Amino acid sequence: MANGRVVQTADRTIGSRQLAAMLPAEVRARPGYRTLADAVRTLILDGRVALHVRLPAERELAEVLGASRATVTGAYDLLRESGYVRSRRGSGTWTELPEGHRPVGAHMLLGTGGDHEEGIDLAIAAMGAPEGSLTDALAWAASRLPAAAALPGYHPFGLPALRAAVADRFTARGLPTRHEQILVTAGAQQALALVLSLLCRPGDRVVTENPTYANALDAVRHARLRTASIAVSDTGWDMEVAESTLRQTAPRLTYAIPDFQNPTGALMPEEQRLRLLAATRRAGSRLVVDETIADIALDVPAPPPLASLAPRGGADHVITIGSLSKTHWGGLRVGWVRATAQLITELTSVRVAADMTGSVLDQLVAIPLLEGLEAGMPARLDRLREQRAALVEALARYTPEWSWTLPPGGLSLWVDLGEPVSSALAERAAAAGIHIGRGARFGVDPGTFEHRLRIPYTLPAGQLDEAVRRLAAAFHDGVPLPPSVDRPYWVA
Repeated sequence: MANGRVVQTADRTIGSRQLAAMLPAEVRARPGYRTLADAVRTLILDGRVALHVRLPAERELAEVLGASRATVTGAYDLLRESGYVRSRRGSGTWTELPEGHRPVGAHMLLGTGGDHEEGIDLAIAAMGAPEGSLTDALAWAASRLPAAAALPGYHPFGLPALRAAVADRFTARGLPTRHEQILVTAGAQQALALVLSLLCRPGDRVVTENPTYANALDAVRHARLRTASIAVSDTGWDMEVAESTLRQTAPRLTYAIPDFQNPTGALMPEEQRLRLLAATRRAGSRLVVDETIADIALDVPAPPPLASLAPRGGADHVITIGSLSKTHWGGLRVGWVRATAQLITELTSVRVAADMTGSVLDQLVAIPLLEGLEAGMPARLDRLREQRAALVEALARYTPEWSWTLPPGGLSLWVDLGEPVSSALAERAAAAGIHIGRGARFGVDPGTFEHRLRIPYTLPAGQLDEAVRRLAAAFHDGVPLPPSVDRPYWVA
């Protein structure tokens, strides 16, 4: 706490050493006031530095960076002028957002699909609901709603019928599960937030993959946890490094997406799954397995639950989360946690403090959707294969210098741009009506994956072709394109 060199204290201060460590290496090596201001602005926009947090004093930050105080003063002045910080004499300099800008999580969700803005939305890797599925499910739920409405409607663990349906599906996939081991949540993101809230305290160590799901990183940062990482490349997980990291850090929790990993699309082999199970158990770390995309198997059979590979009684430290957001519709906020019955009870007490219970209507609608999942997925997967092929064709036509590995499942390509221009390209693309998340959003460490873009193939082929055409124009020319004269200007 001395000299302000802490991550965040009770009065929400970020220390000079911590802020310096979050800056890209090139900024730390040769800090100019404009590059320093740009780097801090990016950290604020990404959510790595929270809003309403006090920045280090100019003198302290200059000392840590080995820069002149004038450099830091100039950077803070630019940030004040652009609305990213505010200062009061005797109070310090605090982070904020300019009027009209959105917090990072909301910004990712308020693209064309969420805010009725014109353009093509590549920021969200999710599909619309299958045609007719919600209508049929609503009709099924409507016939059962009067009986449900006769009760008070508070089911903090989730509707018994839905808990049983989720448990039955785990059992059918090879992981025997009782309904007492299921907590129904408002999506997988709430499931992760509840787990972090119950099992971790600020400052605890958590291991994640790198890159990984951006919203999971946001949840970890919001909980003020320290991160260590396991590298995931186009060829998969580096398990030797993973085992070493787990042994050395002994994290409270490890978060992994072994099934069509987001954003790489990689599928963890069985041998590595066994090693991850054993390594987390030896380290005394809870293993959170995110199965949100496990059913999006395009070129291989859908994998069994990771916990099913453990010897009898050897998976009690595994917590599995999932949802209907990717298989059906993100607007239906239904997810779940599978864990020991005792942990489910403890998680439910945390959940009650947050929102008491979930929507009964949403859960009723979810029951027939979940029970009919196996029958409805083939057509869904066929459409995704066609859209993936369309995206690959468009990339080969417009950006032959980019590269990628075709994933065996999932919802997106993890594209290598060949140079660290992801953030600049995302800004240019936005001006051309293409909303896309830059690679750094998925990185644990600052400045990483600037040479990457995650491009979902969840839109129709025509939209994907037009989106890549505009991305290519922004990449090659740096000049945003107007709407194409020979194609409709797609509105998601």
